[in-house]
Amino acid sequence: MPLSQFRITRFQFARDRVIGDSQVRADDVNVAALELVTEAGIVGLGFIQTLFHPLPDQAEIEAVFENEVWPSLKGQEAIALVHRVNRPRGGNQRAFSLPFHEALQVALWDLAAKEVNLPLHTLLGSRRDRVRAYASGLDFHLSDDAFAALFSHAASIGYSAFKIKVGHPDFSRDLRRLDLLKEVVPAGSLVMIDPNEAWSSKEALMKLTAIRDAGHELLWVEDPILRHDFEGLRTLRHAVNWTQINSGEYLDLSGKRILLENHGTDILNVHGQVSDVMRIGWLAAELGVPVSLGNTFLEIGVHMAAALPEVEWLEYSFQNFDHLVDTPIEIRDGYAYAPDRPGHGLVLSEVARREWARPSRLQRSELGPAPENSRLPPHLG
Repeated sequence: MPLSQFRITRFQFARDRVIGDSQVRADDVNVAALELVTEAGIVGLGFIQTLFHPLPDQAEIEAVFENEVWPSLKGQEAIALVHRVNRPRGGNQRAFSLPFHEALQVALWDLAAKEVNLPLHTLLGSRRDRVRAYASGLDFHLSDDAFAALFSHAASIGYSAFKIKVGHPDFSRDLRRLDLLKEVVPAGSLVMIDPNEAWSSKEALMKLTAIRDAGHELLWVEDPILRHDFEGLRTLRHAVNWTQINSGEYLDLSGKRILLENHGTDILNVHGQVSDVMRIGWLAAELGVPVSLGNTFLEIGVHMAAALPEVEWLEYSFQNFDHLVDTPIEIRDGYAYAPDRPGHGLVLSEVARREWARPSRLQRSELGPAPENSRLPPHLG
């Protein structure tokens, strides 16, 4: 059915804990729901998100979307749009003024799958309905006590793989965090680290060697050096043969292709842009490079993870987003389960629309208490 209208609902609320890494820190959520509606009333849902600065007022988001995006969607069929290939030229080669790209892909794929009455992962060619999830703390700014409590809880509910943030100016702090993690998770657990580009290539080699010599085995190190240092990444891959390089998170579709062509990663990290993920996932499969799904809003990435070959891991970070939808993605005993409902299976909660919508931008001090995080005990939120 042709697209006939869109709805945007702006949300802004406090996080239940400070999240971040060696480069960034955030303690609030700035997101808007994008709903694309067909003439038959079928709704496709995506989310527009900014990490560090509030979105403009809802009226401004709607005006920008109507001007920059809607003319290319109105009257079109979602199932045709998801496969469309554009060749931008000149002034047409530019980003939207607001971060609509991922939300648009997710909403269109949600609609396309609903129109053929299939779960999204089935439409994408899934081989299974679940994928292993690893516990990721986004923990750089947590105290040692909060860090230990978070990962201890993750271990207690069935996680067997854990990723922590490193890259502190004081390297002894990174080593202390690894020691602390070892104390609170079961022996034999898998461990990943993520410096978020904090190191140079030579520095990364020295610090990874020191981590190994301190008795810590790593499944992978994620984004150890600058994203475009393809030569450094390739050299590091060969130098640290006791672990793997996971990279690509910060690169767009073209950048990921160049990364693969330069043999700069052992594992390709992708996120929530459905069309982009499937396209680069095809190339990664051709080259025999495994793919991991990094954080995706409300774990929508489980659908791509279930569909792509050689995807073993999906990142889960215990963020307090679940109240935005009626039925969140199920995560149980260290696995994320792809819903068997048509589309991606997420429907915007009318309670959230009524109680948490914030049409106008608020100051951080005006946000009030954080929404309850149903996946964490109260003392960890």
